[in-house]
Amino acid sequence: MWNIPNLLTSFRILLIPVFLGIYYLPGSDAKFWAAFVFALAAITDGLDGYIARRFNQFTKFGAFLDPVADKVMVAASLIVVVETYAVWWISVPALAIVSRELVVSALREWMAQIGKQESVKVSNLGKIKTTAQMVAIGGLIWEANTFVVVLATLLLYIAFVLTLWSMWEYLRAAWSDLSQVD
Repeated sequence: MWNIPNLLTSFRILLIPVFLGIYYLPGSDAKFWAAFVFALAAITDGLDGYIARRFNQFTKFGAFLDPVADKVMVAASLIVVVETYAVWWISVPALAIVSRELVVSALREWMAQIGKQESVKVSNLGKIKTTAQMVAIGGLIWEANTFVVVLATLLLYIAFVLTLWSMWEYLRAAWSDLSQVD
């Protein structure tokens, strides 16, 4: 159970309160260090999956914990981003991203219960969405300068579009099962 991917995932969960604690520290460097911790968590997300695939270190515990770690980190970071900016053009895509995570998680759980989890497994579109989302959130947390914030906001909107698109693809793949009348 305690292989390298699962240790990285557990480490990512431990980084969540560290990220939040640093984010709320006073001082000009707090946002940089919070963005750094967020980036470290994002890197461990990619790294744990790579190691699990490369060295065939899949476990049921990891399959459960990895998406939980991802969603909690993204939700926590989007909450502080929405709190910081407090404008609709940040809040709307943030809400869509969190909502999509809940919908797709529920869909995957339901499809697994009926034995059809393969039709809603993680896609390349989802991976691209996650990359755009992580870079966007990191930039919005950091707030280094206007250029970084504008670029991060643009990436947030790319992630927003990819969020809606990937959710649509997952729902479309499951639609025949969802629309069956019992």
